[in-house]
Amino acid sequence: MTWTRIRVYRAARIAHRLVIMTTSTERTHSPSPGRQPAKPSPGGASAPGPVRRNAPGLALAVVGLGLAEGVHALVPAVPMLTAAVVLGVMAAHVPGVHSFVRGRGKAGLTTAGKRLMRAGIVLLGLKLSIGDVLGLGWATVTMVLCVVLATFFGTWWLGRKMGLPGDQPLFIATGYSICGASAISAVSGALGKDEDDEQLAADVATSVALVTLCGTLAIAVLPLLHHPLGLNDLQFGRWVGAGVHDVGQVVATAQTAGPTALGEAVMVKLIRVAMLAPLVAGVAMAHRRRRAHDAAGGKEAVGTRRPAIVPLFLIGFVAMTALRSTGVLPTGVLDAADTVQQLLLAMALFGLGSAVHLPSLARSGAKTAALGLASWVVVAGVSYAGVLLTT
Repeated sequence: MTWTRIRVYRAARIAHRLVIMTTSTERTHSPSPGRQPAKPSPGGASAPGPVRRNAPGLALAVVGLGLAEGVHALVPAVPMLTAAVVLGVMAAHVPGVHSFVRGRGKAGLTTAGKRLMRAGIVLLGLKLSIGDVLGLGWATVTMVLCVVLATFFGTWWLGRKMGLPGDQPLFIATGYSICGASAISAVSGALGKDEDDEQLAADVATSVALVTLCGTLAIAVLPLLHHPLGLNDLQFGRWVGAGVHDVGQVVATAQTAGPTALGEAVMVKLIRVAMLAPLVAGVAMAHRRRRAHDAAGGKEAVGTRRPAIVPLFLIGFVAMTALRSTGVLPTGVLDAADTVQQLLLAMALFGLGSAVHLPSLARSGAKTAALGLASWVVVAGVSYAGVLLTT
């Protein structure tokens, strides 16, 4: 429990510093020529600064982080990130807390879901080493690339055909094909949508919950298929790495077959993580072209932001990968960065979960669950075939 308190304390300090860095520019930019200054609130009181505005919601996110840590400590089979999403959804519907989430805490929770998520994605790059990935050989790299493409486009197409709302087909396809919650969050950040877009937050939280649920089920189901499918330990490890979504779930599933399977699973999984950068860049460019087309046809709303051609956090992800590949960072630094990354993502997912409206979610729940199960079958089947062909 002492270690849990230390991690929560560190997360609170990091969150506070990030909010200051990401919001201080709001105070330094002067109004553009001709713009009227903001009107004071009734009674002559000025609007709160960005730190004060975000503090209540970020404080609640830290509490959610501590509770998620506690849930994971009591039930190790439940990943901390999954617990954070669920707790965020609960916070949005518990009487008493609900009014705080929709009121004073909303700004900070939105900041957590956006800013802290991007910081976590940048640190995710430190898990990846280019040399280790290429060491598996081009046959394995090509196999994983085919699995990613088949899963992404197959899931996205099926979700559109099933009529899933908003960006759910895109997010679910991303989560199943790359690395679960982290990939979903990276793609959502590349769309250039308003940070207060409740539909976007709900789509992200729904997709994260579905992907983590199926990934958790894989921990129990895949080890039972190890020997019936005729796989040796090396093949089983590669199958798990190519077919299970989250890195933690990959480790939990593969370690049941021993160190050989675990090592292969982690390396194959890192190849999938390496696909995150080109996938997010591709989604951002496609979305930008669609926005330009809508603007030309008069369909785009006035004031809508265009997404960046290459999101800044994606550049940070690539830079961290390059830094890790140099081998100059000691193990202690990498372990600390991994801990911080998990804490930031947990706080971010709590913030995203708090934007979920369960009655709206229930209306599309059956279709969403069906797509999740279908995508699970696709990624497991394609990765199984790929492993047999390359080993």
